[in-house]
Amino acid sequence: MVAWHKSKWVLCPGRTANNAADGLQTKMTALGRYGQGDEVAGMVSYLASSEAAFVTGASLKIDGGYTA
Repeated sequence: MVAWHKSKWVLCPGRTANNAADGLQTKMTALGRYGQGDEVAGMVSYLASSEAAFVTGASLKIDGGYTA
């Protein structure tokens, strides 16, 4: 019998940098900047990998500390 692993998680990205958002409310994040698309993509890549096999039932915020 094959054991199936089903991961369930919610990814909550914050604002990401773009030309329209330059300088707007970046002081509200703990890091003082908006995220980059590749930073969000890195988390998605990790969650899709076998390294995250034990991660389930989580809400993961990628917002630079905006909600901290």
